[in-house]
Amino acid sequence: MNKGRVEAFTDAVVAIILTIMVLEFKTPETAQWEEIIKQLPYFFAYIVSFLFVGVAWYNHHYMFALAIRISKKVYWVNNLWLFSMSLLPVATGWVGKFPQYSGPEYLYLFVFIFWSLSYLWLSNSIRKTPEHINTTVSKKIESMFPFRFLSSFFFPLSIGITVVGIYFLPVLGITITFVGLIILSFLTPSDSDKLTK
Repeated sequence: MNKGRVEAFTDAVVAIILTIMVLEFKTPETAQWEEIIKQLPYFFAYIVSFLFVGVAWYNHHYMFALAIRISKKVYWVNNLWLFSMSLLPVATGWVGKFPQYSGPEYLYLFVFIFWSLSYLWLSNSIRKTPEHINTTVSKKIESMFPFRFLSSFFFPLSIGITVVGIYFLPVLGITITFVGLIILSFLTPSDSDKLTK
């Protein structure tokens, strides 16, 4: 498939997701600061989700820049990955509105797990495309921190810890996600800003 078209489609969907999330901010009905302060929980949820999408897009861009060919399988798994990300505005809005309740936090965690597993499948699909097997492409994808983390025992362990944390203190869910994303944003491949494809 035409790699550029798939990347352009992905970029468009990601841009729409970000637009939908920012539209959740409501213009205050009065000129009082209290009206803005009421939206701070959503603002925090929005920051986390914006970082989520930014980190995801950066790693996705790196993998696609490495790829020689995009197969039909990669195209459809990429669509599944985008679908999982398209659920983010709903989860973000719900968490932002009810940060003290576990239900919204569990939904956000579910979206994060769905996204993570579809990202892992996408990484594997690119890595296992015949042109990429036993090549630099495959090795570089395998060495990416998200791939290593999602393939390891630490991923289900972190999910288990988050599930328990949410049960006792709901806001821990999005807080743990925030900390994890900050760490992830720094652990990018050393050549990720040098690719020209």
